[in-house]
Amino acid sequence: MSEAQVPLAAGDEAARFRLGVIDHALRLFAEQGYEATSVDAIAAAAGISRRTFFRQFGSKEDVVFADHEAQLAWARGYLGAAQGDPWDAVCEAIVGLFERFTQTRELAARRYQVVREVPALRDREIVTVFRYERLFTEFLRERRPEVADLRLIQFTAAVTATHNYLLRRMLRGQAEAGPGELRAALAAIPRGPAEELVVAVVPGNMSPRRVADLLAERLGNL
Repeated sequence: MSEAQVPLAAGDEAARFRLGVIDHALRLFAEQGYEATSVDAIAAAAGISRRTFFRQFGSKEDVVFADHEAQLAWARGYLGAAQGDPWDAVCEAIVGLFERFTQTRELAARRYQVVREVPALRDREIVTVFRYERLFTEFLRERRPEVADLRLIQFTAAVTATHNYLLRRMLRGQAEAGPGELRAALAAIPRGPAEELVVAVVPGNMSPRRVADLLAERLGNL
């Protein structure tokens, strides 16, 4: 079964069509080089016209990351329907994205190799990653408005980076990370408001009871 035939979006012919064109494009980029591959060559390999290609994708650069549109739409829908703890919802959305990307593992691995070799595509990848971070941050802003914005951004940047790190290790053949490993790594990321740290300096000969009483007294006056 080719990557274009993997049932990533069962029953959605338009999504499968786009995935098939992406598959052909990345294969040609890997074989011939990004700059040496023309839109006409991609269209011919996919069995579509040049006009259809531009109507669906816009450019060679767009086709490399086109499946991210479906992934972002899925994540947006998942978060929109999420109940319960919003921090957990973001983590589960990240795990869901990880599982969806691994359904088209060969395609993702081919894209990883192509992007590594083309500076313009590396820049575009940074922008694409930021779109996920922004989606998660906006969700948390809505669900946890009392939390400082910097805290939210730190969290979403960390969970996105963790996902990308494990996915890339898998694509390079360095690890066989699965949803369980990803969940464990995400669980270690601090969430929620930052806790205040109180440092007390007391005489070494002070009794534990007196230390406790003194702390209770001072903290009560903060």
